[in-house]
Amino acid sequence: MRDLNLKHKYRMRKSGSGLIIFVGAFIIFSPSFVAAIQSEVAAKSLYGPQCCKNPPILNPNSGAGHVEVIGGLKSYVSGSSHSTHAVILISDIFGYEAPNLRKIADKVAGAGYLAVVPDFFHGEPYNPQNPERPKPVWLKDHGTDKGYEEAKPVIESLKRRGICKIGAAGFCWGGKVAVQLAQGDQYVQATVLLHPSNITVDDIKGVKVPIAILEAELDHAASPALMKQFKEALNAKPQVDGYVKIFPGVAHGWTLRYNPEDKAAVKSAEEAHQDMLTWFQKYIN
Repeated sequence: MRDLNLKHKYRMRKSGSGLIIFVGAFIIFSPSFVAAIQSEVAAKSLYGPQCCKNPPILNPNSGAGHVEVIGGLKSYVSGSSHSTHAVILISDIFGYEAPNLRKIADKVAGAGYLAVVPDFFHGEPYNPQNPERPKPVWLKDHGTDKGYEEAKPVIESLKRRGICKIGAAGFCWGGKVAVQLAQGDQYVQATVLLHPSNITVDDIKGVKVPIAILEAELDHAASPALMKQFKEALNAKPQVDGYVKIFPGVAHGWTLRYNPEDKAAVKSAEEAHQDMLTWFQKYIN
């Protein structure tokens, strides 16, 4: 990326075609090329290797619930249709057919909520084995801003069914969508972020509903310094209950992509799941 900063070392002029010519460097970059490189670098930094580690074996038939269309999106639904309280679980990049995610939804349903896991990727979760759809390209088509907009009709549909309180739990990619929903009280009444990606301090400052952030000690995308800033931002908002918890010895994705044969990994994941449920029981019951 040092070449992109040549403007600090060399004179620069624009040609009539819009190309940027660095005089003396003999390097020509078009604006579209620069934008593409910047997009790829951003994607790699915000959704690093840990986001792709231990990908799940997707199973459309997993879970005790069923799939139906809610707000225009296919959604895995678990729990009683008579419930008046719902939790929307927003997946990581591997989507709503991940068996562990559906197990968590079933656990949420067992606590008395209607659990809803929408397919924000429209049948195309990220596939690390597809060289034609590398992560930066895939993310361009499945951005979190799009997910945020598509979550709104899901929420409206649930309200029309008689749901009066809604919580949102976001995992990795889904954490950004969940925190956007939390920046107004018209969508959700409580939020939990589990090893979220691409979250900024400004995101946290904008939150208007109770929020719990469950983070891994070994998450490369979330440094202890950043978590400290999150805590400070929440402490500065006494009108909004906020909570940050760091889980020792675990890495990004530990609540979803754990090895079920590893007792320590299961214990840590289940602790996070229970913390999530405790938060929702406090604020959306």
